Amino acid sequence: MLTVVAISGSRRDRSYTRKSLGIVLEAVGDEPDVETDCVNLAAADLPLYHPDRDEQGQSEALTRRVREAEAVVIGSPVYHGSYSSTFRNFHDYCSKDEFRDTAVGLVATAGGGSYGATLEHMRSTVRGVHGHTVPEQVGIRNASSKYDGDDLTDDDTRRRLEELGAAVLAEARRLHPDA
Repeated sequence: MLTVVAISGSRRDRSYTRKSLGIVLEAVGDEPDVETDCVNLAAADLPLYHPDRDEQGQSEALTRRVREAEAVVIGSPVYHGSYSSTFRNFHDYCSKDEFRDTAVGLVATAGGGSYGATLEHMRSTVRGVHGHTVPEQVGIRNASSKYDGDDLTDDDTRRRLEELGAAVLAEARRLHPDA
């Protein structure tokens, strides 16, 4: 059994990031040997990371979910040309132990048109903890125009999110052939 965990770095109640990650999880969750999970950081008890303190809030439970997964899909809204502080704070709790031999996919949702630096920053920090980031990634420009309420109305964005899920799943199977 493969486990795919989505990590939503958005705090918004009606988060386009979380909705987009849900589409990735739906796409991979149809596979009979796949279990999905979503870490909604908006609902987590996760104090600011402090390097001199071991476990804080739900940090141990949340990092364990990542550590036990074969694949992780990280999503963040674009804030000031980078990822959210919410994602960054969680990522500071993570180490090589959480991401070693883990397939990783990236999603960035932008209110405007620019998401490239956000994806690069996410890719760089994941590489720093030895995650295997797949080449496929999804940046969504003007995310609010792609959704009607909870429904994604843009077929191209849906296709790209589903393809990201397939790529992450393929990499997880390559890294964990016996799972």
